[in-house]
Amino acid sequence: MSSIFELRVRRSVNANTFNVVLLVPTGIGAEVGGHAGDAGPVARLLGEVCDTIVLHPNVVNASDVNEMPSNALYVEGSVITRLLMGAAALQPVRSNRVLVVMDAHDDEFFVHAGVNTVSAARAAYGVQCPEVVLLDPGVKMRAESAPSGRATGRIEGLDALCELLTDRRGQYDAVALSSVIDVRPELHHAYFHAGGKIVNPWGGVEAMLTHALSSIYNVPTAHSPMLESREISDMDPGIVDSRMAAEAFSTTFLQCTLKGLHRSPRILATGDAGGDCFQVEDVSCLILPSGCLGLPTLAALEQGIPVIAVRENANLMNNDLSQLPWKEGQFREVENYWEAAGVVAAMRAGIEPTSVRRPLASTIVTRFRAGDVLRLPISAPREVGSDAVSDTSQKASS
Repeated sequence: MSSIFELRVRRSVNANTFNVVLLVPTGIGAEVGGHAGDAGPVARLLGEVCDTIVLHPNVVNASDVNEMPSNALYVEGSVITRLLMGAAALQPVRSNRVLVVMDAHDDEFFVHAGVNTVSAARAAYGVQCPEVVLLDPGVKMRAESAPSGRATGRIEGLDALCELLTDRRGQYDAVALSSVIDVRPELHHAYFHAGGKIVNPWGGVEAMLTHALSSIYNVPTAHSPMLESREISDMDPGIVDSRMAAEAFSTTFLQCTLKGLHRSPRILATGDAGGDCFQVEDVSCLILPSGCLGLPTLAALEQGIPVIAVRENANLMNNDLSQLPWKEGQFREVENYWEAAGVVAAMRAGIEPTSVRRPLASTIVTRFRAGDVLRLPISAPREVGSDAVSDTSQKASS
């Protein structure tokens, strides 16, 4: 297992394809993608203007719905970090053996619903599930909130889950998890009736669990919350904000993870990667909400990967990414995902994106002589001749 802080600097860039990494970090209250798979349309839009789009569950997981584009590589968020750091490679697969691990819920109603969800996936689109394991006792997960307002949490009882995954090693290619997350009952109601103003409380602790397991076992992993009780299940949230509507009608929230893990790529160390693997050299750009600063952003900075930040996707992270030491043209901030798609299309075509905007900046003309540098816009009213240049040149500062 490689460290998430291990950096392998890329020495080349694959110019034969154009590939996008799309991130919407979990638990930060992102306007787009911060609720229930509501960045799915963004993924489909961007998928149309690139060859491959790498994304993580938070982008497209919408309870019983997952409409990720056909050219997507669906991997856990920490795996994307390792990809950008050059420490991991992704090998596309035709299908995976998806091991499903569920809490042995006190109310069999939820166990039956989970098993029926798996059976529906097997019958409807051919998921291969070698086993559904009921973990007893299950992992204890509690949703919490950081002082910044971001969703976080606490996990207990991970040892039993790790023992299970170690015991079944070699019998599965991906792991779908379904367990109860302790969330205050009043928060359920408040979340659905706050019009998207409350950060999704489940996502933070889910990310903590899947980050850990993906790092330890090097397999694709995704989690869906299991409802605590019939009382919560029977709660009528009314007509809710469209961004969280997928959660308002689901009982298991499990189908989206099965759909994503069905063809999630194999995770390999870069030293084991073959010619069919997707590596950091294949990443053409990273797209993320404005202000989001973390290892993926810093890895892109170091690797020379162009970054597009989207202002409209407001969130709890308020960093000024423009202050990082980007190379010229490496960082662009756009208003919305429409504009991001346009920038991607221009970059894919080999066009400087600003060339399709007006006014078009003046061309910089530079004459270099020993000790002198002159920069004049091509639209300068005076004739640019040898005498004029000589008369107006200024000594370059050291």
